[in-house]
Amino acid sequence: MLNRFHGITKFFLAKGKTDLRMGIDGLVLKISSEFKLDPYEGAAFLFCGSKNNVLKVLIWEGDGFTLMHKRFEKGRMQWPRTNQEAQELTYEQLKWLLEGLQIEAPNPIKKVEKPTNFNDKINELLNY
Repeated sequence: MLNRFHGITKFFLAKGKTDLRMGIDGLVLKISSEFKLDPYEGAAFLFCGSKNNVLKVLIWEGDGFTLMHKRFEKGRMQWPRTNQEAQELTYEQLKWLLEGLQIEAPNPIKKVEKPTNFNDKINELLNY
């Protein structure tokens, strides 16, 4: 499926569940009214329903919309269900999603501030 995205530089994922009975007009309305994005900018918009094995992709190609529908026969995507918003993806994240991998780390490593007293921090670590 990735070969169909040639020339597309922006990808937006609709988090949460989308009613996949919607066609082009319904998805265009969702993009513009709910996500406040321009469906005519040439980006690919990805939607998933309640099952994580079906994907719809909507793309404006300059002379009309293309709507792709893909059903994965084995396996499921790790679709974010947290918010009803659109998240911009990198090409690498799109590839991960289509391979069934998570696009966001569940527990990312957080940066910490430099300790004010280095010796206290060393002693704290040694007493661990």
